[in-house]
Amino acid sequence: MAYSEVLLVKPVDGLGGEGDQVRVRAGYARNYLLPRSIAVPVTHANRKQIEALKKRRGERELQELSGAQELAKKLAKTSLAFAVKTGEGGRMFGAITVTDLHDKLVAAGLPIEKKRIHLHTPVKTIGKHTVKVKLHPDVSVDLDFDVVSENIIVAAEEKK
Repeated sequence: MAYSEVLLVKPVDGLGGEGDQVRVRAGYARNYLLPRSIAVPVTHANRKQIEALKKRRGERELQELSGAQELAKKLAKTSLAFAVKTGEGGRMFGAITVTDLHDKLVAAGLPIEKKRIHLHTPVKTIGKHTVKVKLHPDVSVDLDFDVVSENIIVAAEEKK
């Protein structure tokens, strides 16, 4: 198989960040990376761009890290509560999902991407729960939230 050496101008998930020199399949470089100006072929003249791209990448990553740390401080102070309808014995109708958490956070003025919230299974019980919010590869926060009943919980009667 034919391979090409390219210099990434923009970060590509699973491949590398800006300023990285990577070896990719020739067709991927020719048909995707080069036409979209995501990468440039490695030549003697283009190698001079590497330093400028690495400097820009370092500044961007530092800015993203500081922004994530600020947002983590705000998240740590935030408390969420969900009022849900319940039936006999306190059983919930429905569940609290990532979408519900995302909507509450956005309503609270915290602009977090939905994909950053890691809730493994929807919450189907009343009480205190925790969800992990990964803001940056180096910054993650455990967010606590409460699920409470809207109506009075009536104990389930025993059947005769």
